[in-house]
Amino acid sequence: MLKLNVSNETSRLRAVVLGTAVSNGSTPKVEDCYDPKSKAHVMAGTYPLEKDMIVEIESVVAVFEKYNVQVFRPNIIKDYNQIFSRDIAFVIDDILIKANILPDRDKEIEALSHVLSKIDPEKIIKLPEECHVEGGDVMPWNDYIFVGTYSGEDYEDYITARTNIDAVIAIQELFPSKTVKSFELRKSNTNAKENALHLDCCFQPIGKNKAILHKNGFLIESEYNWLVNFFGKENVFEIDKDEMYHMNSNVFSISEDVIISEKNFTRLNTWLIKEGFIVEEVSYAEIAKQEGLLRCSTMPLIRD
Repeated sequence: MLKLNVSNETSRLRAVVLGTAVSNGSTPKVEDCYDPKSKAHVMAGTYPLEKDMIVEIESVVAVFEKYNVQVFRPNIIKDYNQIFSRDIAFVIDDILIKANILPDRDKEIEALSHVLSKIDPEKIIKLPEECHVEGGDVMPWNDYIFVGTYSGEDYEDYITARTNIDAVIAIQELFPSKTVKSFELRKSNTNAKENALHLDCCFQPIGKNKAILHKNGFLIESEYNWLVNFFGKENVFEIDKDEMYHMNSNVFSISEDVIISEKNFTRLNTWLIKEGFIVEEVSYAEIAKQEGLLRCSTMPLIRD
């Protein structure tokens, strides 16, 4: 059996689900895209190819193997995008919460049945139907759970709005001893540089007390300021709109000292090394075209 344990984003990783690009299917039609960035690449003829994405994901497998992390992969569904395993479920403490995601993506959780069967069924929870949530919006951080949301009356109009207030309330009820802090995110169906698809597209804690942030991803300035004050201005690496677009905040921590990052994130990686982190650089630029990166494609199950 797997004894789940994830209380934050950076403790030493022991077991993880990593998505797969095998049998990813052909380039989608514009009208079938879930986010503005994928849509733009389909229209430009630059949508990523399966063979390139397979190579990128396998480079992450190699890093996990180097650090003795147990890696689970989804069962292959033919011609189906299974890269972003963070969307479909997430672990807080010893509980796995199945996400209520876009209905078109229900098959993805079924492809993890071999993993779920290793978990105590009482530790697997599916939130009520009215709770919309995806793992990219949920970040356990010790006594806190940070949640990205959008509560505008036009929520239904945004295919990019993935987590609602009902889910925030449900998570608070599930974890009464933690402080659930929600953040309103900026949404756009058409402009990827004005769209924070998930909280991890504009924010991520790293190390013990540092964070990567993009101010414009937050709709409410005081909520952004709360995070700056929480981590301390000197501990925050602020990324600009282009860096947010290329997913600079969507790196992934193997431990408090080791971070997997995209090799093109020159400014970020230079800062991380200066701050004492070990940076494992991989190529992930093709996968990034789908508005997801390293955190999006990983679902931690056990951290020390």
